[in-house]
Amino acid sequence: MKINYFFKTFSNVSVLLFSLILGGCATGDGGDLIGVRDYGRWTENVPFGMVQIKQGSFLFGQNDQDITFGNGSPLKNVTVRSFYMDDAEISNSEYRQFVNWVRDSIAHQILGHVIEDKYGVEYIDWKKRIAWENAAVLEELEDLFVPENRRLFRENAWDVAKFQYSYQAYNFDKAIISGSVYPEPAFNPANFLTNVAINIYPDTLVWTKDISYSYNDPQTMLYFSHPAYYQYPVVGVSWNQAQAFCNWRTNYFRSFRKQRNLSLQQAFRLPTEVEWEYAARGGRIGSPYPWGGPSVRNNRGCLLANFKPGRGNYIDDGVTYTAKTYSFNPNDFGLYNMSGNVAEWTKTTFHESASSFVSDLNPEYNASPVENDPQYLRRRVIRGGSWKDIAYFLMNGSRSYEYQDSARSTIGFRCVMDVTGRDLVSVSK
Repeated sequence: MKINYFFKTFSNVSVLLFSLILGGCATGDGGDLIGVRDYGRWTENVPFGMVQIKQGSFLFGQNDQDITFGNGSPLKNVTVRSFYMDDAEISNSEYRQFVNWVRDSIAHQILGHVIEDKYGVEYIDWKKRIAWENAAVLEELEDLFVPENRRLFRENAWDVAKFQYSYQAYNFDKAIISGSVYPEPAFNPANFLTNVAINIYPDTLVWTKDISYSYNDPQTMLYFSHPAYYQYPVVGVSWNQAQAFCNWRTNYFRSFRKQRNLSLQQAFRLPTEVEWEYAARGGRIGSPYPWGGPSVRNNRGCLLANFKPGRGNYIDDGVTYTAKTYSFNPNDFGLYNMSGNVAEWTKTTFHESASSFVSDLNPEYNASPVENDPQYLRRRVIRGGSWKDIAYFLMNGSRSYEYQDSARSTIGFRCVMDVTGRDLVSVSK
């Protein structure tokens, strides 16, 4: 009986396997709900230089001890989804990669190094090398250099005013509003695409403009261009320029994955104000600073960040202006300089009472201003405090703002990227 049962079972399994093989060769699905089979292989990598910030909830806003300013941003329990974040501020070296890419793209176009695809779109042919040492090539690229009558100290230099980066941005909020007003087919998603063209070179004069009656010529002349400063945070970059950098970084990253037939990941962007504070706290509850609290010094009396201590003893923390992006100790999430060094742009529009009306799930207030909108809608939240700020602005809950088209010697930025899918899914590194 046992032997017969074995052969009967083996026979049934063989028939089943044979049926599955035949079914796999058929074009139909037999009328069954089997889902799509063309999704391919999905892998998500932690982008280089980033760390994953796990989803969680925390008390967002000013600390209870901050009596003077606490009423402007009351504590609110919020939940944040998982995201990746740069472990340090964007450096001069990293931003220069963006600047060089824009410069070379313009040069390729001038030299006719473009490829037209079947849809009539022109792409840069990066396989063609630009012979910078060739006099004939340099003559063709003459428009990219400063005219002789405008040269500083008679030195031939790039005309950085020509370094324009163009991209398109989509306004989801206005699309939602218009979609509820105009029924199909009047609704056209293309109407909410904005064409952006912006000069992306940092304003190097911020070192002179920001500090009156002060000698800062060395920073003005060399901070962005000299290799000695390459590992220092980029400054003189407006919110608009930081947005352009995020767009370029997204396209640069995605083009690499496309070449290797890898699925696309989310876009790089600036962090929301809530994401920034959640990351700065490093999982600590109620702590005033990223390293805990309540002091800005450790038990040996050493300062824990780059800021303006006391009555202005700038070098008490070891540096006079900015420090390298990986200076001081990281917080518990592995993030450097979430307090001090340079304040950081966030994606969020500044509103004095935002915490009272934003959602408690991934809170965000983004006004998305367009031409002729009032100026107050162009205020963007900056966080973290800088080398020039007092300790109050280093606190996790402290918030300030700057206009999105302004650039400062005290403001830089870092990028984030949303984690695709569930946070419980592990990712490869």
